[in-house]
Amino acid sequence: MSLPTLRFGLAANRLHHETPNAALFDWLRACTGTIREMGIQLYTVGRTHDAISREGMLQGYPGLIRYPYGREGGLMKLVARVTEGRDGSQPFDGAIYLIDPVDPSSIFPEALALKRQCITHGKPFVSTLAGAIEWIEVERVLAGLKPDPAVSRLLDFSRQTVALIAHDALKDQMVDFADTHFDLLSRFSRRVATGTTGGRLNDLAWSRGWPADKPWVHRYLSGPLGGDAQIGELVLEHQCQRVIFFEDPHVARQHEADIQLLERAVRVVTETASCATSPAVARRWAKAMEARLDRAE
Repeated sequence: MSLPTLRFGLAANRLHHETPNAALFDWLRACTGTIREMGIQLYTVGRTHDAISREGMLQGYPGLIRYPYGREGGLMKLVARVTEGRDGSQPFDGAIYLIDPVDPSSIFPEALALKRQCITHGKPFVSTLAGAIEWIEVERVLAGLKPDPAVSRLLDFSRQTVALIAHDALKDQMVDFADTHFDLLSRFSRRVATGTTGGRLNDLAWSRGWPADKPWVHRYLSGPLGGDAQIGELVLEHQCQRVIFFEDPHVARQHEADIQLLERAVRVVTETASCATSPAVARRWAKAMEARLDRAE
């Protein structure tokens, strides 16, 4: 079977590569087999590449490609390659950037631009250990390979809560997403949402026959009134493991700090939480999870 060549930008803040048990190496220990099997190319910012070499991981693997240090423009190059390829090559399929939420470099312009361009172009921007492990499994399943049973512990939705959040221009897409993948989302132990989005999702569920006396999602406040912060607290308390957040990158947002707070909470609990930030990425994730469940049943 011929597998597609996938290209990802890779970077990690110092916390996530300075010790042998750091998140970057936990990810590689979990995913090296699939990375090699699929021939995934990892365009890796200098210090992150050096750390991988120091720990003796991915030795001799031609798909580990070194980019300059961040201070020399390595992260900026990842941004450019997400938007388009170079010399006839395909653009990156996404970026894995393991972020330490208290590292100042995580809010440098190139880091923010990398996330924004991933969202704009409908590609994954993965910033947690759990999300990075999960996304390699997404690509594995969609390539037609047998699911990795070692990842199943992260994908036991019956024990998890998912947050469903959408900015105004994307609320219709969130409702469409929930409608298309209603059975998958209903597998979660609990669903939560911010104000208006939550109301629309409950209306959808009731129209599909969900018990009228039982909300499909628990509604928190609207984002500008504190709903993002409320869900962020759930994440920090390990009561919400997955955030599906349809962000609109093209409008100014008065409650930007609240949005960043929620994303920061996800990164604090990097081993257990993940976040999808665009409709295209959420649909790809859902397609893979449905295929994985079908193969298991």
